[in-house]
Amino acid sequence: MRNLVLAACLSLLAASPSFARQAGDWPVVAPPEGSAAATALDRMDTAVRAGTFHKITSVLVARGGQVIHETYFDEAGAEGRRNTRSATKTVTAMLVGAAIARGSISGVDAPVMPFIADHGPFDNPDPRKARITVEDLLSMSSLLECDDDNQFSRGNEERMYLIEDWVKFAFDLPIRGFAAWVPKPEDAPYGRSFSYCTAGVTTLGAVVQSATHEPLPAFAREVLFTPLGITGEEWQFSPTGLAQGGGGLGLRSRDLLKLGQMLLDGGRWHGRQVLPQAWVEAMTTPRDSAGEGRGDYGYLTWLPAYTVKGQTYPAWAMNGTGGNKVVIVPALQAVVVVTTENYDIRNPHGIADTLISEHALAALVP
Repeated sequence: MRNLVLAACLSLLAASPSFARQAGDWPVVAPPEGSAAATALDRMDTAVRAGTFHKITSVLVARGGQVIHETYFDEAGAEGRRNTRSATKTVTAMLVGAAIARGSISGVDAPVMPFIADHGPFDNPDPRKARITVEDLLSMSSLLECDDDNQFSRGNEERMYLIEDWVKFAFDLPIRGFAAWVPKPEDAPYGRSFSYCTAGVTTLGAVVQSATHEPLPAFAREVLFTPLGITGEEWQFSPTGLAQGGGGLGLRSRDLLKLGQMLLDGGRWHGRQVLPQAWVEAMTTPRDSAGEGRGDYGYLTWLPAYTVKGQTYPAWAMNGTGGNKVVIVPALQAVVVVTTENYDIRNPHGIADTLISEHALAALVP
């Protein structure tokens, strides 16, 4: 009788999401068959397979710490490493926070130049370069003339890939000017002038590497990937061997979901504080305005809002080219991962956002 009671207790615990996550297992706990949520998620998968959203490769949804939906639409399947593109930038922000927590970087006000001096001397010398801080690169608001959204910018990402030393490329750039129609930092909502700059985030990865005296992949594995049970990550490297903190990191869709869930849980995973909660809050606090229609921006984290059934929900997002996204919606206790190959499709982010708001999140809202 005693054994039967014990077995029953273990069975109940195994069904508990907290027990499953503590045990290192994160099973899919699908909504009851025939429920509104299940019907909505099935309808979403049907639309994806029909090509409504072009080439979506996976959609995963977690709610309240449980994986409730996981579908793959390509041959790579669950074990495929997805090129996260610029979603990697948010991972770099996490690594900056870990380096600050260890005392390797004094704080976000730390000047960047001392960490990258071995890449100099730099062209276009200017005393303002010495005042560029870690926070300037985290918030895409340094004064370097670097704008990936402007094909004419000297710092455009595509020009960086033609140069051997990507860090030198970044700090060789001149200080940007502000035409009359471009808000100066002092006139911007948060006192910063946003300019999307992959070269700056690449440099930030070099800062972490210099500060910790560890290659970026080794530090990432130690402080982030191993605690989350992430293995087989695939980095891209510069010609000089620097891991690219600005994009291209290959992770499984489940790994992306873990990163999102860890942020939602205030930096915790399986009861372990992986990142300080204060750093997660810092990452997800508005630091800059990304411009009309793009919302606010935190520390290498987008801060959009999704309208679902007439209700607006603030969110945090890791975004990558093609509409690759990890979206965290605290009010719904939800994390949604969408991976795509919509690189040559018009408005890929809008396509992914429609999938997320009208299907994935709509399934969670009564």
